[in-house]
Parts: sequence; structure tokens; C-alpha cells
Amino acid sequence: MSIHGVLGESTSYPKTYSPEVLYPISRALGRGHINYDANKLCVGVDWWHAFEVSWLDAQGISQVALARFSIPATSANIVESKSLKLYLNSLNFTQFADWQSVQETISKDLSNAVGTSVNVQLFKLADVNSHSGLLIDKPQGQCIDQALAQSKEKVVLTEHPDASQLGEKISTEAVVEYQLYSDLLRSNCPVTNQPDWGTLAIQMRSSVAVNEANLLKYILSFRQHNGFHEQCVEQIFADLTQHFNPESLMVRAWYTRRGGIDINPCRVSDLALLPKPSRLIRQ
Repeated sequence: MSIHGVLGESTSYPKTYSPEVLYPISRALGRGHINYDANKLCVGVDWWHAFEVSWLDAQGISQVALARFSIPATSANIVESKSLKLYLNSLNFTQFADWQSVQETISKDLSNAVGTSVNVQLFKLADVNSHSGLLIDKPQGQCIDQALAQSKEKVVLTEHPDASQLGEKISTEAVVEYQLYSDLLRSNCPVTNQPDWGTLAIQMRSSVAVNEANLLKYILSFRQHNGFHEQCVEQIFADLTQHFNPESLMVRAWYTRRGGIDINPCRVSDLALLPKPSRLIRQ
């Protein structure tokens, strides 16, 4: 994947409002590497949380906020993360009449960059509560990170995600509901090759049995994969769909923060399965 932009480059931070620094990246670049119907990868949302949002009020007094940007998976583009950081920093010395003006400006600029309407929420620090989804939460279900602890099998380091690690398809007598997660998701930024860490959660109903050890090996096969967060989640969604033929499926990830921003993609087989945004301990 060849991508150009400010990520990985030495850059100066703008001190005036600069929406032009936002650098869109086509989702088609990542989806083109996934052997799956791209339309089925468009059901979901990417939640971005920004923890370093600041601007000036009408008096010139600095304001600070937490922000959530909800980007539909149907958007043509994502935004390069460093360009978003530069854009947010360009607001630091820009005066706005009120918080709503800031919110509307960010929404307009991000929507223009990704090609669809982006919902922007700003939170005052004192107002963050359990309803905001910004307090520390825990993933639901069973952690599979010890699934190989009793095995003598050595996990082979692969260069690319390996769906064959999911093993043989074994049918169950009835449809089973699974709610599993792992804190061991790791991939690499396709531009800088720096590691990205995240927690992966899977909620699925299927008549194909889940072998937790095999599922963990599959997740570990992403460790050297170069892919943006959204593409990794979509690859996992596609591979699980093809292997388990689920009645329903949700795959979501909470990636650790970089540059004051964390990225949390979620893909579902039906929008009714879409959970609420949340934040985990490593974020």
C-alpha cells in the first residue's frame, strides 16, 4: 500500500486555522487487499477520541475539551491520523464565539475530508460521566489470552494475517453465542511501520464451533501486518464471516492512543448490533 502525507514526516505545527492539512485516504486502498464483498465491510462506525482539543474563546482564553468523532464506515475516506492532529492543533490559537461553533467547524471539515457527514461531540472535562462513554470501561465476555497457556505448541511468527489458523470447521448441534476478547491485537502502521496495539472484541452467533486457541493464534498472526486500524478490523470481520458463517457478528477494536488520539473501529453484520462507544484502560 503506497500512501503519502504528513505521517512519518518531520512537520511544523500550524498556528492558524488550517483545514487544508487534513489528509484523506481512500478506504478502497485497504479494502482492495481483502478478499470479500466491500459493501459488507461498510456496516459500522469508526469512533475517534481526541484528548488534546483546545481553542480560544472570544476573550482569547484557552478552552479545552475531549472530543468524539463518529465516522460512518460508508465514508469514501478515512483521515490520516497525524494530519488530524495537525488540524486540531491549528485550532489552538483560533477564536470561536462558542463551543457550538467549534463543533460545527470540526464537523464540516472532517465531513469534507471523508466524504460523508461526521458527527462531532465535544465534552467539558467536568461533564464527563458514565453516559459519555469516556470513563474507563471493560470489554464484555471472556478473555482468550490464556487459551494457549497449557499447550506446548510454539506460535509461528507470520508476515501476514493467516485465516488458516482458525482451524477446521466443526459444526455444533445448535447455534452458539460467543462473546470473546483479546488484549493482544498488534499490527503496524503501513506508513511508519510503528506498532499499533489494541483490544479486540468479537460477538458472534454461529453453528461453527470456536476453538479459542486457534482464534488467539489467528489474532497473533496480525503482529507483523501493515494495515490501518480500520482495515485490520475489516479483515478480521471478513475472515470470521467466511470461516464461521455466523447468524450475526460484531467485531470491534479499541486501539491505544497516539498523538492524543485513539481510534476504535467497529463492524457489524447488522446496524442493530452496533454497540455504544466506550474507552478502555489502555486508552
